[in-house]
Amino acid sequence: MRLPDLEAWAIFASVVEHRSFSGAADAIGVSKATVSKAVTRLETHLGQSLFHRTSRRLSLTENGKALAEHAARILAEANAAEEAAHAAATAPTGLVRVAAPMSLGLIAIAPVIADFLALHPGITIDLHLSDARVDIVAEGFDIALRIASLPDSSLRARKLADIRINLVAAPEYLARHGRPTHPGQLGEHRCFAYTNITAPWRFVGPDGTEVSVRLQGPLATNSGEAMLPALRRGLGIAMLPDFIVGDDLATGRLETILEDWTPYGGALHLMTPPGTLRPARVEVLIAYLSEHLKTLCSVKIPK
Repeated sequence: MRLPDLEAWAIFASVVEHRSFSGAADAIGVSKATVSKAVTRLETHLGQSLFHRTSRRLSLTENGKALAEHAARILAEANAAEEAAHAAATAPTGLVRVAAPMSLGLIAIAPVIADFLALHPGITIDLHLSDARVDIVAEGFDIALRIASLPDSSLRARKLADIRINLVAAPEYLARHGRPTHPGQLGEHRCFAYTNITAPWRFVGPDGTEVSVRLQGPLATNSGEAMLPALRRGLGIAMLPDFIVGDDLATGRLETILEDWTPYGGALHLMTPPGTLRPARVEVLIAYLSEHLKTLCSVKIPK
């Protein structure tokens, strides 16, 4: 039986991560020619092209996209195996790349990261904040934090905390347009859209009834915090988590509506690439985040 060309698989994974042969060569510490030969060797063995190559751009073929996740797993597990062999004698060190939502990242995750770095001076963290959903494997992230109900995927996931989601509006809006008493009435109202989620708003009633509502309104944005000024001026209704609207609810600038109906999607999940072996630095950060992000419902935006 012919053994797999693990070196070529690892180099292919590095090219995907760094988006170029030269970037992979610099990261690995070999020549660009060595990287090119390894990828060509792997393509020859597989009998299919992995990249579209032009003078200006390198992009994955469809076959390359399908195999990139396998390559990333091979490289990650090899690195993790080597680190595990040395973990007993050395403290965790190295880079961990983390992706998180923008608002939650600024309010809750960044302070936790700061505390973690104070405890682990040998670890460095690349914290990427964006409300857009990232491709963890293709973009080389070790950890991603997401607030959502999760689709089926090969990624590993664990639930860290429940996040209370609120349907809110300003008293001025409700005085002008009335207070809806059933989700089905939301179609008659001005509702703000969160563009990173295109699905309809879904609710569960007090008797277990499920209702989905497709909405329209004057504002669509990929940031929950960006809805606050328009909400406070009484221009519409939005569905937002406690950590964004908690202070506005406490001061009365906003009010909850449809309190008897529970919106879907209120949980924070920690996602990691597929595979069971992870570097010690990643494991220790996962454990720290899991312990310190349990009480997010109590996190509020400062006044």
